[in-house]
Amino acid sequence: MARKTVNRGVRESLLAHREALRHLREILFANVVMAGEIPAPTGYERRITRFLSDRFTECGLDNISLDQAGNVAGVISGKTGRRNLLVAAHVDKIWAESEDHTVSVGVGVMSGRGLADNSLGVAVLATLPLILDELGIELDANLVLLGTTRSFGRGDLRGMRFFLENSAREIDSALCLEGIDLGRLSFSSLGMARGEIVVELTCPHNEETSNEAASGVIATLSEIIGAMLEINRRDCPDTRILIGSIESGSGYSVPPGRGLVRFEIRSLEADRVAAVEEELVQLIGRFSGREGAKVGIEIIARRSPGNLGIDHPLVREAAGILKILGVESRIEPSVSELAALLDRRIPSLTLGLTKGENRHSPEESILLDPIFDGLAQLVSMLEFMDRGDFSY
Repeated sequence: MARKTVNRGVRESLLAHREALRHLREILFANVVMAGEIPAPTGYERRITRFLSDRFTECGLDNISLDQAGNVAGVISGKTGRRNLLVAAHVDKIWAESEDHTVSVGVGVMSGRGLADNSLGVAVLATLPLILDELGIELDANLVLLGTTRSFGRGDLRGMRFFLENSAREIDSALCLEGIDLGRLSFSSLGMARGEIVVELTCPHNEETSNEAASGVIATLSEIIGAMLEINRRDCPDTRILIGSIESGSGYSVPPGRGLVRFEIRSLEADRVAAVEEELVQLIGRFSGREGAKVGIEIIARRSPGNLGIDHPLVREAAGILKILGVESRIEPSVSELAALLDRRIPSLTLGLTKGENRHSPEESILLDPIFDGLAQLVSMLEFMDRGDFSY
């Protein structure tokens, strides 16, 4: 009977949070639009971190700071401050400053580049002090709000890594915010090696050599990709090479002199990532000896696998909250900021805030109403984290 009473109390509190937070609808959505329309390519995040810093200042946060990696942080001081909880969102986007960042608002939906990854996460971070104030929640622990830079590509989580290595505050547990998808439950990080393969012609282009040159770069790219896919076909199921993009050429009539393949090796096992990486290096070594073309490979980022475990109290609580909200949970490993936190054995989760579509496309969109389920989950998790003292 006591167990049912506790569950009933949690359910009532959770659903009450969700409805009360609708009062902040206009402020939250305005922050989403503002964050969405600020370009923030990796390495050039100053404008979006300034936006976050301004919001933190308006909300009266303590110890607002901008570190040498460009991260922006602010602290909501707790009643005792004996522990430190962290809520983080990466501020960079995949889109260049020259791209159109206009946000379109429709009935129950917003669309625009980077909204799902990760303008919504940034906007929720900016609004979180008001959210807690609206609900009358004062945590016992200090709550550190962190906007991290240099997440994507060659950034290699440099912002989060720098913060964890240099922060004077010891973080007890953490949540990472991503715009989509609501129901996502990430408590493990995959081993990963991210790299680029470049094929370049070494002979100059002219009318006499154009056909040979064209077939040379395209044929080499095709062979390399075929060999990579063959590794996928014969390797163990939990190790994969993901080919993220292929670039070559600029039109119909000019033979391409350069080609680029971006890829990631992912596995639950660090040894398997290293083995496949070595196999790719040897593969490229065989191609690099061909006459008329230069072929090279560069590994630009790595992750170590980590796993909090499905039976960890944070994971069980997050799954239970989603169940009360009527949202189906989906276990999904991560290669983002969560990996850096788990590397340092900090109990952490990554949560999605709403439903959305077309991630990393110009038509990227987020649904507005489910955001309040995501906010209720976030607040309830913070309350739970504030009551506990968790180990990895």
